[in-house]
This record gives sequence, structure tokens and C-alpha cells, in this order.
Amino acid sequence: MKRFLLAIMLSAFLSPLAKGQSDTLVYTTGYLDSLDVNSFSRKAINDYSLLGVNYGVTFSTIYFNPMKMGSDFIFNPTYFSIMYTHHEKMFDYIPYFGITIGLSYSHSGVRFKDNPETGYPLGYIDGATYESMETVELPAMMQLHIDSAPFKVLANLGGYVGYRLSMTRTGEFLDIYYKNRFRDYERRFDYGVMGGVGFGLMFDPIEIHLNVLGRWSLQNLYEPDYENSYFHPYNTYYYRYANPIDVSVVLGVYFQLTKRTGRTNCQLRQEARDIVYGTPQND
Repeated sequence: MKRFLLAIMLSAFLSPLAKGQSDTLVYTTGYLDSLDVNSFSRKAINDYSLLGVNYGVTFSTIYFNPMKMGSDFIFNPTYFSIMYTHHEKMFDYIPYFGITIGLSYSHSGVRFKDNPETGYPLGYIDGATYESMETVELPAMMQLHIDSAPFKVLANLGGYVGYRLSMTRTGEFLDIYYKNRFRDYERRFDYGVMGGVGFGLMFDPIEIHLNVLGRWSLQNLYEPDYENSYFHPYNTYYYRYANPIDVSVVLGVYFQLTKRTGRTNCQLRQEARDIVYGTPQND
């Protein structure tokens, strides 16, 4: 019994000493100076912006309803765009979202294949078996990005508005007057949906992006009930739709306008103010 009481007394006496020792742990000045206080936030991604220049190629066709036989893709080696991208944390915490807007120059169009047996085209648009339109567009898309330096994965989804600048057509039955002209019933204002996926390499402050973008025009190429006395004399009773579809493969160089990781200039200025004037205290 005496031993049991002695053990209780020793435990009660030594317990505060043990706690006091853990609370009075002292680090040397040399050890504290060796710590990197930014190591926990060094890889945190900031809300940062980029400006990029893209160049690529486009594969284009047109979706017809009612369907036209023999429609095929055309290739155009000229796609150019200037894009501004801003990445912003969702709920000030999730660093995977952003918005990208800009100006692009591209082409849309379609061609019709020949019947291998007869040699005549399988389809046409008012006598044209080849059409290519020069376009300018204003794209705006939401962007999902996952950064794992030096790599980046991208996904975009949004829309665009545009204008069809010029038309080039060929065809055995084409009225030569409309070879480089729009007809009165053809629409030049354009709008639609677009999106795509991509891959990037980051060499701060420069990034290289490879994207595959798809565009689906929601603006019919011509008035659906237009009448053409030669090719579609009964078109006022049967609506016809033609929506351009484009797939572009583009390579871009982007410049980071603000820091992707680490302390931003704004944060450094705020820290300097706090050092000089002190950190404001809330009442």
C-alpha cells in the first residue's frame, strides 16, 4: 500500500515538470535562420494572367440538314489568334479555373467529293463544289487547368461571335459572278460554341501550349427558306440548314504577366508597408 501511494505522489510531482520541459524548448538562432519560411507556400499557385500568340491549321466542313452527299473536310494552314488568359481561384482556394478571351483569324468551308463511277460531284451548294470563307472571331471560354510543373493540362469551353470576311468558291455549275461574292441570302454574322483540350509546358515566365479547338457555328450559312430558281425552286416550303464545323490544331507561346507562384509584387509591397508602418490591428 505504501508503494502504491508513493507511486501516485511521484507521478503527481513529475507530471508538471514534464509539461514544463516541453513548453520551454529553445531553438538556437542559427537553426531559426536556416529555416525557409516560404517552403510551405512556394508551390502555391497565384491568381495570374497570361498573354499568348497562337498559330495553327484548320480542318473545316459543314453540317447539312437535309444531308448533302459527298461533303468532306477542307484543310487550311492559316489560323492565328491573340489570347488573354486570367487564372482565378474558385472560393479563393481551388486554383484550377480561369477565363480566356481574344481575337482569332481563321477559315471555314467545305468541299464535295466526286462520284468515282461518273466523275461528277456527289453534291454542291448552288453549283459550288468547293467553298472557303475567311473569318474573324472573338472567342471567350472558361478554362480548367491543372499545373504540375513543368507540365500543364488544359480544357476550354465557351462560345464566340464572328464575321465572315470573304468567300471563295469553285464548281462546274457555279455562276462565275458569285465566285468571290456572298449572295443576298447568305449570312455573314456568325456565332456558336467552341471548346477544346490542350497540353502545356511551363518555363516561368514563358509557357508553350498545344491545343485542339473545335467550333460549331449556330448561325445558318444562309436563310433557311431562300429560293434559288435553278437549284432550289421549292426551298420556301422545305427549310435547309448549313452549320460550319471547324477543328483547329494550334501551338502558342504565352507570357506570364504576373507571377505564377511565390510572392507577387503586390504581396511584397504590402509586407514592406507592414515592416515600415506596422501591421494594422483590428479593434
